[in-house]
Parts: sequence; structure tokens; C-alpha cells
Amino acid sequence: MKEALYYLPLEKNKRVQCFLCPHQCIIGEGRTGICRVRKNVGGKLFALVYDQFTSVNMDPIEKKPLYHFYPGREILSLGTVGCNFKCQGCQNYEISQAEVGEVPTRTLTSDDAIRLAKEHNSIGIAYTYNEPLINFEYLLETAHQAQQDDLKNVLVTNGFINEEPLVNLLSDIDAANVDVKSFRNDFYKEYCGGNLGDVLRTVEIMVRQRKHVEITNLVIPSLNDSDNEVEDLTDWVYSLSGEIPLHFSRYYPCYKMTIKATPLPTLERLKKIAQKKLKYVYLGNVWEKPESNTYCPNCKETLIERHGYHTRIVGLEKETCRKCGEKINIKI
Repeated sequence: MKEALYYLPLEKNKRVQCFLCPHQCIIGEGRTGICRVRKNVGGKLFALVYDQFTSVNMDPIEKKPLYHFYPGREILSLGTVGCNFKCQGCQNYEISQAEVGEVPTRTLTSDDAIRLAKEHNSIGIAYTYNEPLINFEYLLETAHQAQQDDLKNVLVTNGFINEEPLVNLLSDIDAANVDVKSFRNDFYKEYCGGNLGDVLRTVEIMVRQRKHVEITNLVIPSLNDSDNEVEDLTDWVYSLSGEIPLHFSRYYPCYKMTIKATPLPTLERLKKIAQKKLKYVYLGNVWEKPESNTYCPNCKETLIERHGYHTRIVGLEKETCRKCGEKINIKI
């Protein structure tokens, strides 16, 4: 355990209030907040999963998914237990919705993570699988040390964090994929236990700070797949930058959600809507008809070929299209 940042003790009954995320949980002694990994022990708040991980893997960067950030490279990927959302269709619920102690973990210090990344020729460290921001203290220390060692830091996050801790972390973050689960706050309240506005604010701050940002939207039939909602999502992304990659990910029944899987025609329809304004739109979790190449938005030349997680750069040179010279929003 490590004493947490961003909390204040309250006068009554040794309670504390956590200010890491917008839930701002008031936590009684011996109890945890909504995330289940920040615990009041004797009137102090402790991070239970500091340097404790369920998952330590080398992954293709495309698996995050990040398609415009060092394509074809691998990244050390770390995940632990807990989440400050309760998404009914969570695809990693075995760890995200688990209590501390229910799932085996291993100790991985910041030094260990950096050593592993270097040993495996990783471009850096991705904080992923469950919600990484609830392990804030570890991220803050490890990301700072990793950047000093010329490693990249990547967040794969739901974006549900208060502004002050986010800004303090971002100086050491290079890229993020943020889940925008719906563009309707009612969806967030009913199916996630969160708030849309706070997620949008996180993305907007990242963009203002010139971080590499990609967005994922898990498309669930009848819940967030209407043309109007996707048009609103697309308009918002476009207002930030028409070059932000948007990933529509296919939903499959999981955890507490039993709705049938997203039909491929639905994904293709939504992709066409988003492509009216955005330069880079991709489909994920689609295997029978993969369409994940990157094309030049100007001349339509193939820039990157992708088959599953096998990636080949074919039409890029120094982040420009070899054929027409168009500048491409991509880091290679």
C-alpha cells in the first residue's frame, strides 16, 4: 500500500474524501471508494494496488488501439484490479470489477517496469486493461521515470478523472486512447455509473496539451448506435480536430449485458457517417471483414496495411504520404 494523493481527512469519524475522480467519494474507516482500490485506513487514504499487477504483457500498439502512434511497434502493457466505472458490458470485468485479493497479482516496481520495457525493445509503457487512472500514484512516478529514460507513456482510459490530477500527470504522458462510451449522459448514468461531461473535458484537455489522442466508441445495438448520436459524437471530435482517429469497436455480449453482438452493417453505416468529417475512422473487433488500413486523406493511397495485428508501413515517409506529400497525423 501507498498513501494516496488527492484526498482530505474529514473531522467526523475518521472519514476521508477522495478527490482523484469526479465521484469524490466520502469513505468511512476501513472502507474503499467506488473504485474498490483506495481505502481509508485509520483516517488516511491508501492506494491498495500500488505496484501490484494482474497483467504484464508485450502487446502490439494497435491493440490499445492506437493506429497513428508508432505503428507496428510493441509496448509493455500493465493492468491491475478495479475501476471507477461499473460498465454492464465490460470486456475485462474479471479484473476491472474484482476486489483486491480476488485476483492474483505480482509486484512490479517502477524500476522493474522500465527494465522490462528496455529488455523487450518496447517503445514504452501502456497503462491499460483495467482503468489505469485509479492507480494514479504508480502512474505518476513510473511515467516520470520512464520519460527520463526516453520511453513513451500511453494511457488507455475511460477519462474519468478530475482536472487537477489529470494536468499534473499529463506532462509525462505521450498518447492516450480514451473510451467515449456514448455521447448521451443518460447512457453513462445507467450503464456505466459515470458522467459524459467529465470524460469530454479530459479529452479536450489532452488535445489542448498536444498529446496524441485517439478515441474508441464501443457500439452497442439499440443503446448508442443511432445516426443522430454518432453525428453528435463526430461533430464534437471534429471541433477538436478532424485528424483525431476514431475507432468504432464491435460489442459482444459480456458480463451483465446480453444484447446480441453488433451487426457489421451497423458499424459500416456509422463509419460512413463519421467519415463525412473525420479523416481517419476505423472498425475494431471485426475479423470476418477487416478494414483497418490507413489511407491518405488527400490521394487515397494506402499508407499502412493491417492484417489483424500484423502491420506494414507501405506509403509513408517521414510522416508524409510518399505519393502526394500530404502531411499525416501519425508518429513513426
